[in-house]
Amino acid sequence: MADPQTTERLTDTPTESPATAAAVRAVARDLAAQEAFDAATTTAAVAASRGRRRGSWAHLLPRRSAKLVVGLTIVGAIVAFGLFGPLIAQPPRDSDNPALLPPSPEHWLGTTKLGYDVFSQLAWGTQGSLFIGIVAGVVSLVLAIVFGVLAGYFGGWADEILTLFTNIILVIPGLPVAMVIAAYVQGAEGLGPLARSSLLVALVLGITSWAGAAVVLRAQSKSLRTREYVAAARVAGEGPMRVIFVEILPNLVPLLAAQFIFGIIFAVLGEAGLSYLGLGPTGSITLGTMLNDAQTGQAVGSGAWWWFVPPGAMIALLGAGLALINFAIDEVVNPKLRLAPQAARRQRRAAKAGRGVADAGAFA
Repeated sequence: MADPQTTERLTDTPTESPATAAAVRAVARDLAAQEAFDAATTTAAVAASRGRRRGSWAHLLPRRSAKLVVGLTIVGAIVAFGLFGPLIAQPPRDSDNPALLPPSPEHWLGTTKLGYDVFSQLAWGTQGSLFIGIVAGVVSLVLAIVFGVLAGYFGGWADEILTLFTNIILVIPGLPVAMVIAAYVQGAEGLGPLARSSLLVALVLGITSWAGAAVVLRAQSKSLRTREYVAAARVAGEGPMRVIFVEILPNLVPLLAAQFIFGIIFAVLGEAGLSYLGLGPTGSITLGTMLNDAQTGQAVGSGAWWWFVPPGAMIALLGAGLALINFAIDEVVNPKLRLAPQAARRQRRAAKAGRGVADAGAFA
């Protein structure tokens, strides 16, 4: 940056000829222009730096859209029902009620063949299914990070070993393996109350559902490890774990959230399938055990639709809400999904106006 005193000295220096004076004035103008340029550049850099700090996490959040709002509303209502519903419902195993009562003001969703209140069982079953889904989603996400992110970052023999194990798990169908593991573990001795608990079912479903997420995280980690900021962190002497947790994982937040939500969906549906086949938890109530009780109690044959429709509808609504949230997160991971509706609207408007639209979305 030019010194004003230096510029003043240059302009005030006595000269011996007009040519020399003109040269001095030209140098002074160049120094002033360079000073203004440096000041403008510094101001722009500071403003850009502040903008990056303010919006450093903004790109990791899903954009507000109809899918996100509807999904959050559905999931929020189901979570609130699972948390607070048991507080206002009667005990789920209370059999003092008349059997197979249709919905009424006394029993909002009727009763079962054994006299259990369906509303009470639905509240406790929603809570149990959410517990299984969250635990299984966490287990699946942790295993996906271990086998995906570590393999993609370290490479070499670690990548070969972890990827080989991931591919083996990937080609094995998850639900049949979960059925076999659940049937074997539940009949094993020495487990005590864990043998037929919701925690065991959640662990089994989480262990069998991480391979697909690990493949996606491995590919993204291999791409991120070649970025300049990761190389700068390694040159600065940061350890591998710090680089992974500070530089790699924050940039994988949308993918991690999407994989966690997918793990919850898989766990809820998987638990319903296992419970319907009689391999679910017996010491607790879930949406799947409600369907199993309705199936064994001949609810369809007796016309007791209020027994099996509420748990089935709750599973469908929970899956739909989580899927809508996942779609909104996918728009962060893949910007083309966010721009596709806009391109479709432009094409429809162009078609109504009688104009042609090129394949890339440009008007012909």
